[in-house]
Amino acid sequence: MTLYDLAQRFVGMTEIAGAKNNGFITWAHFLCGIADATDEIPWCSSWLNALAWMLRLPRSKSAAARSWLTVGVPIALADARPGFDVVIFKRGSGPQPGADVIAAPGHVAMFAALEGDRVLVCGGNQGDAVSVASFPVADVLGVRRLA
Repeated sequence: MTLYDLAQRFVGMTEIAGAKNNGFITWAHFLCGIADATDEIPWCSSWLNALAWMLRLPRSKSAAARSWLTVGVPIALADARPGFDVVIFKRGSGPQPGADVIAAPGHVAMFAALEGDRVLVCGGNQGDAVSVASFPVADVLGVRRLA
């Protein structure tokens, strides 16, 4: 089973509105060293860390999305393939720091396809859920192969 195969099983998982929390998300945060976390804390990286942990793959052990820029082997976006490749994006409006800055807003998800100037990814915390979504190629900071 690949990381992408496992991720597909989680598509549709969401945060829980109100005072309750999704137990999987809080457990994923716990794996990243965040105690007493809620599902309101950005969880794309924590979720991906939990899946990598389950498959004994390299992981960042951090809830910061850009922490994935230090995991695995860097590859070109054109060489990415579904399975073990993760894509790290910049996030936010206005100018954003480059891939050399780890402590900045970001998003991380698993590569699904390249469609022109868009990257299709499967990730957590995309609309408060695990989903397949499309992001601009211009927002890609890096692609890493985990296995």
